[in-house]
Order: sequence, then C-alpha cells, then structure tokens
Amino acid sequence: MERILITGAAGGIGTGLRRTLAGVYPHLRLSDIQPMTPAGPGEECIPADIADLAAVEALCDGVDGIIHLGGISGEASWERILEANIVGTRNVFEAARRQGVRRVIMATSNHAVGFYRRDQTIDHEVPVRPDSRYGLSKAFGEAIGALYADRHGLGVLCVRIGNYGDAPIDKRRLSIWISPRDLTQLMRIGLEHPDIHYEIVYGVSDNARSWYDNSNAHRLGYRPEDRSEPHAEAVLAAEPEHASDDIGEIYQGGGFVVDPEL
Repeated sequence: MERILITGAAGGIGTGLRRTLAGVYPHLRLSDIQPMTPAGPGEECIPADIADLAAVEALCDGVDGIIHLGGISGEASWERILEANIVGTRNVFEAARRQGVRRVIMATSNHAVGFYRRDQTIDHEVPVRPDSRYGLSKAFGEAIGALYADRHGLGVLCVRIGNYGDAPIDKRRLSIWISPRDLTQLMRIGLEHPDIHYEIVYGVSDNARSWYDNSNAHRLGYRPEDRSEPHAEAVLAAEPEHASDDIGEIYQGGGFVVDPEL
C-alpha cells in the first residue's frame, strides 16, 4: 500500500487518522467538501464532492486503498442522506472498481444495527436493523461493499464504528467507544491483511460493557489496547437520570431510534 485515499478527511475521524497514519503509508490523499488543514509531508488535499462520480474517479487515480469516511455523519433528511451517503458511497465503490483500487474500508456504524436491544449481545452476522435514515445508509454501504467484493473482487472491510474519541463521554459510549489508536489498528488491518475479501467488524475498544461479539475482528488479528472501564466511574457520576420508559435507553442506537421529524 503506497497511496491511500481518505474521504471525509476534514471530519473528526479523518483528522485523527491523518495524525496516526502519518508516515505509515508513503502518501495520503485527503478529500472533503469541507475545508481541510493544509497538507503536511506525504499528504495532498483535493477537495471533491463524492456525489460527483467523475470527481471521485479522478480522486481514485493511482490509489491502492480507500478509507471511506465521507458523507453525513448523523441523522438528516432523506434527500441529504440519499445524495451524500447513498449516491456518494456508490460512487466511491464504482470509482474504485474503474481505477483498479485493491481495498476499500467502509466506515459503517453501530446505527446499522441500532434497533437491537441493549440487553442483547450481537455479532457481525446478525441481520441489519438500522435505527434511522443515517443507519439505513450505512446498511446500504455494507451491502454495496458485498456486491463489489463478490462481483468485482474488491477487498472490503466494513467497520461498524461505535463512538470515536479520546475518552467515552456518557453511559452509552462506555459500551461502544473506540480510541484513536484502536481504530487506526483496524484501518491498517483492512488495508494490509492479505486475506480480506469481504468482512464486517465492530469498531470498538476492549470495553467490558460492550454489546458486541467482536470475534471476527479478533480473527483478523485485532488486539485492542484501550478500554472504557477506567472512565466509567466519572462518566456514570455525571450521567443524568433517565425515565424508565425512555426508548433511547432500551435500544443500542440511543436517541437515533426516535425520528425527530415525527
């Protein structure tokens, strides 16, 4: 892997990966429709809209692997989700195929399975149960990844990211948190593992309260170094009271299970 494209590079995860992947690969190609900080050594910044197939195809020229973070990173109207997360994701996979890219890491989300209850432990083989339009778009990303892997031989790793940050900030995130270095490890597995055809893993650290059986990630060599439990006492002390019938406290997707437009 010589040249890696990161879409959505101006976002929180993209910004973090710029730091943790610096020097790991000779060249990082960074793209977003939002302003990006200037390119550093081994980087180039190319603004582009992933809803524009021709622009994405140009982005993929000479690329060995893609970390696809681009799109809307939360709930939004159907029209916005359709353009950015569904059309845009299709364009990334199609451009990758046309340009002979070897690997795509699809940044999917816990919200693709957000309508499972919190008293359930789920693995990577459960049927998707999206909790929102956003979650639905991530389920689409997983499905189109399978299509391009099976039909075109593209190596695809779908990472159902929990919550990325330096530390978990509430009770729900104690179950789904992932640290920057643990997510970086998963990205490198997706780009470098010799045997990936199509896989789904959970993007979570070694959390004692996890809702996920992440044995598929462990099978691929994932060894998380961080865990949320050291933060639990402070997080729970600051957690507000929740009503016993709060639907967001029943399901893994939290507040995403409630449609703000209804």
